[in-house]
Formats: sequence, structure tokens, C-alpha cells
Amino acid sequence: MDRLELKGRWNEIKGKVKQAYGDLSDDDLRYEEGKDDELYGRLQQKTGKSRDEVIKWLRSL
Repeated sequence: MDRLELKGRWNEIKGKVKQAYGDLSDDDLRYEEGKDDELYGRLQQKTGKSRDEVIKWLRSL
């Protein structure tokens, strides 16, 4: 998922992620410009998925 796609759709994606993983906090899902890797890392820790799995999952939402 490229940065522009992530940035442009993040609010929509964030809602779907929270539905799937209710224990994720707003801090876990905070998107900051240029810190995509940190976001992916937080999602990896919380979901137990690999980076590639997280990216593939986000693209499917």
C-alpha cells in the first residue's frame, strides 16, 4: 500500500480496522505523515500478523 493510498483512505480504513480488532486504541491507529512503518509495526504487534500480511489485509478493506 503506497503512502498516498494509505493517507487518502486512512479514515475509512481505520474504522474497518477498529471493527475487526476492537482492542486497538486511537493511539495504535494514529497515522502520521512519513511514519507508515511505525503504524505497520503497531498493527503487527496487535494483530500478530507479518508486515506483508498487514499490508495485504489493509488493501483488502
